[in-house]
Amino acid sequence: MHSPESARRNAMVQQILDDYSYEGALLSAPVEQALRRVPRELFLTGLDLADVYNAHKAVVTKRDEDKGVALSSVSAPSIIATMLDRADLQPGMRVLEIGSGGYNAALIAELVGSEGEVTTIDIDSDVIDRARRCLDTAGYPQVRTAVADGEYGFADRAPYDRVLVTAGAWDIPPAWTEQLASGGRMVVPMRVRGLTRCLTLDADEDGVLHSKHVDMCGFVRMQGAGEHWEPMPYLNDTPGQQIGLRLEDGPEVDAEALRKAMAETGTPVWSGVMVGVEEDASDQDLWVASVADRWALLTADQGAVDTGLVTPTWILGTPALVSPAGDSFAYRTLRQSPNENELWEFGAIGHGPTGTEMAEQLTDHIRSWDRQHRSGSGPEAVCYPRSTPADRLPAGRVVDKAHTRMVITWPSPTPEGD
Repeated sequence: MHSPESARRNAMVQQILDDYSYEGALLSAPVEQALRRVPRELFLTGLDLADVYNAHKAVVTKRDEDKGVALSSVSAPSIIATMLDRADLQPGMRVLEIGSGGYNAALIAELVGSEGEVTTIDIDSDVIDRARRCLDTAGYPQVRTAVADGEYGFADRAPYDRVLVTAGAWDIPPAWTEQLASGGRMVVPMRVRGLTRCLTLDADEDGVLHSKHVDMCGFVRMQGAGEHWEPMPYLNDTPGQQIGLRLEDGPEVDAEALRKAMAETGTPVWSGVMVGVEEDASDQDLWVASVADRWALLTADQGAVDTGLVTPTWILGTPALVSPAGDSFAYRTLRQSPNENELWEFGAIGHGPTGTEMAEQLTDHIRSWDRQHRSGSGPEAVCYPRSTPADRLPAGRVVDKAHTRMVITWPSPTPEGD
């Protein structure tokens, strides 16, 4: 007879398999088997089984006592499955996990087997102590745990065939590449112009990292030396209804002028580009981030949406453009089709003296994505050492960071009519 835990576990795996089938891909058999074997409830004690085995739910295990910001979590099983699948873990491999919760390390241990080695590190001793207890209880004493700042990897057990990062990184520090074995692979949730994407990166002989896959994901931010926060001026002061602009990689703005612009009624511009209720259009965000120079992300408290102050497509970060003068902006929005309940139209709402112009630019980018890349294979991200001169970089959006120069490129669009 199956226990309630195993029944929930199998149901979770089936949901993940169904999601993969919907996306036109197949989850590898070893990852599926590992998900069926590892008792997730032992890493999330005291939680209802329905939450433990919710395929799409991350569980926060520690928050900042003052601000309530999530400091550590056990990631959603669906994201974990994707990362493990992308990592292509094989028996006997040596693996470093940066950012620890215990559960993912146990899955890795299942995949690399008795001949493999798993080291999981975290900057927070409380997190590591908890992971250690859970791993021992679940029957994975062979997994090595250590307190360390992820920015510097863990040289004591290098080199690693795989480096898996389970915290949101802003950059790829030299230690990660240096500690990667020849032919190794890195899977990193990385912020690209403020958007978090899980990059599967293979290193070449020159230390250049080439993405094999770019996937949607969400993780708590890195702490320690690699921690990075972008500027975010708020456009109003109403508690519970605040609206902000995340300004990753610039641009310069006139915050007071933007606050005045926000107080005025916005002007909508519609693109004619429709999207289905269940359709994944996340590549559109990265496309606009790649082609727009004065890029930003609009954030909003739910109260700002409920009262109609703004109507963004996502309150945690909707694509936006800021005018060259820094006094106007536009953000992406949606409206339901009057003829099709299952279809929505992309548009933009502009605020400020040149807000309408910015809204027109944003909808132009949306139409360009629709014509050229909506059905394509998505972008490629290549990370070069920070010292690489501009004339040695390929054409594309260059995103400069502390240690790397990332170049985002898109495949050539299919000619119309083909």
